[in-house]
Amino acid sequence: MIYLAAFTCLFWLIVWVDASIGMNKITKLEQVSIDRNILENGPLLSIIVAARDEEEHIKASLQSQFSQSYPNIEWIVVNDRSTDDTKIILDQVATTEPRMNVIHVSSLPSGWLGKNHALYQGFLASKGELILFTDADIYYEKDTITKALSYLHQEKLDHLTLAPNLKGKGYWTNAFVAFFLFGFSYFKRPWKSNDPKSKTAIGIGAFNLLTREAYLHAGTHEQLKMRPDDDLILGQEIKQAGKKQHLALAQANLSVEWYPSLKSALIGLEKNTFAGLFYSYLMVLIAVCGLFISQVWPYLALFLTDGSTRVLYAISIVTLFLSYNQTADKMTKGANKYFISLPFTAVLFIYSIIRATILTAKRGGIIWRGTFYSLEELKK
Repeated sequence: MIYLAAFTCLFWLIVWVDASIGMNKITKLEQVSIDRNILENGPLLSIIVAARDEEEHIKASLQSQFSQSYPNIEWIVVNDRSTDDTKIILDQVATTEPRMNVIHVSSLPSGWLGKNHALYQGFLASKGELILFTDADIYYEKDTITKALSYLHQEKLDHLTLAPNLKGKGYWTNAFVAFFLFGFSYFKRPWKSNDPKSKTAIGIGAFNLLTREAYLHAGTHEQLKMRPDDDLILGQEIKQAGKKQHLALAQANLSVEWYPSLKSALIGLEKNTFAGLFYSYLMVLIAVCGLFISQVWPYLALFLTDGSTRVLYAISIVTLFLSYNQTADKMTKGANKYFISLPFTAVLFIYSIIRATILTAKRGGIIWRGTFYSLEELKK
């Protein structure tokens, strides 16, 4: 037992040191200086938004985009078979915004996920030298685009992805969001995406900005037709194509309500949790055991062990907090206050993995945005 305690302690110590060095290498967009030449003479940017049943957020999201200080923008908003008032809202907004083009998709071709198909249709209608794929519920501060293009130009990048401030409604939803970002950070090590020598790559659906050339070199969304995690895989394809990629933090510039409730978060994760584990039951087992041993058992061990073993687990919890502080608290505002609930959110995440795996196996696939996709298609 003491060896497991020592290993857990060492593991979190390594994670903390790695994250401390890595996260400090990631630029905060709010600190980027605006390039006046880009602001005044920058290329045409095509912002492509895929929307399905987004009546609650889409108008306000688009208005925040229309007020950007960067002037040379066109919008292609693709209504992906919405069953609510999204179509009506978009048609109304288009009458007052001449820079926006609305595409209504009424049917989905076989072999495509709806969102990926919608984004690709938007690309086909675009003219910009630069392309920004973003979601229909993202809220932008005024200088977000100008700062992002300035950073892209300053670092000579082909792809820039921004991490927004994720938020939810209620304590447990926000605690779950913070835990998700914590796990994502230490598992994916996103700071390595900024290292051209590293194979680590990243893409975040809230903000994927890239050159048209890089997108074509990556094979466009035709390469990602059946990927529920298209944003992440797009980043991988761009990095593999030899293009230069960076992640920047944009908590002060971008915000999004990730999920309105804990229940909706669990339902939302059905589509990509199993996909993120490569549709492998062995990986599911490893993930579940790893999460329990590293983030639940240390707390239980404080009451179930004694002596040196208990001391080592206490140290593990301290280094666990230090790791959390260096990752989750930098990826979203105020995450540290949710650390006290970490063992409970870890159990919830374990439950979400098991639930998504069982439902995917039982259904023979996933249900995403009202459409069923078979596991056989997804695995291809």
